[in-house]
Amino acid sequence: MRFFEFWQVFSFINIVGIVSFAISGSLKAIKEGLDLLGIAVLSVSTALGGGIIRDVLINTVPIAFKSYQNMMFALIGLIIGLLIYKIEGVENSYIILTVDALGLGAFSATGAMIGYNSNVNIFGVIILATLTGVGGGVLSDILLGKIPAVLKDDFYASCSIIGAIAFYVSMKYTDITISTLLCVLTVFSIRMLAIKYNWRLPKFK
Repeated sequence: MRFFEFWQVFSFINIVGIVSFAISGSLKAIKEGLDLLGIAVLSVSTALGGGIIRDVLINTVPIAFKSYQNMMFALIGLIIGLLIYKIEGVENSYIILTVDALGLGAFSATGAMIGYNSNVNIFGVIILATLTGVGGGVLSDILLGKIPAVLKDDFYASCSIIGAIAFYVSMKYTDITISTLLCVLTVFSIRMLAIKYNWRLPKFK
C-alpha cells in the first residue's frame, strides 16, 4: 500500500464524511429546536466525534486537533445544512437520512482504512470502522438527552460492520481505492435499503 495513495484516498473520503455528518447534525439540531450555538455544536460534534474516538483508540492525537481542514469542512457542512433548511425545511426527514447514510459510509471506510493501516486484525478493523461511523451520531444523541438511536431503533451499526468486512476481504484482492469505495457503497446502499424497507434487528420483550 503506497503511503501517498493511502492518505489521498483517506483525505477525500474523510471530507465527504465530515460534510455529510455536519449537514445531518445541523438539520437534526434545527428539528429539535436548538438555537444557533446549539446547532453549531451539534453539527461539529456529529462531524468530528467519530474520527476523534477512532484516533484515541489507536493512541494518536486526533486529526481534528491537528488539522484545520477538518474544522473548516465541518463549518462548510454546517452552512450547507442551514441553506438546506432555508430551501427545503426539515419536515422532509429523507434528506437528513440520506446525508447521514453517506456520512456513515464514508466514516466507516476511514475507520476501516486506519485500522488496516495500523495492522490490527479483522475484529479491530470492524470495531474502528463501526465506532468511527456511529460515534458522531451517538454523541449527538447524548447531547440531545436521548438514548442513542443506534442502540434501539435502526439497522445502522450493522451496516458499518458489513462494510468493514467487505473492505477487509477486498484488500486481499484489490487496492486501497477500490476497497474504500466498495466499503462506502456497501454501507450506503444497505443503509438506504434499511430505511426504505424499515429493517430492524430483533428485540426481546
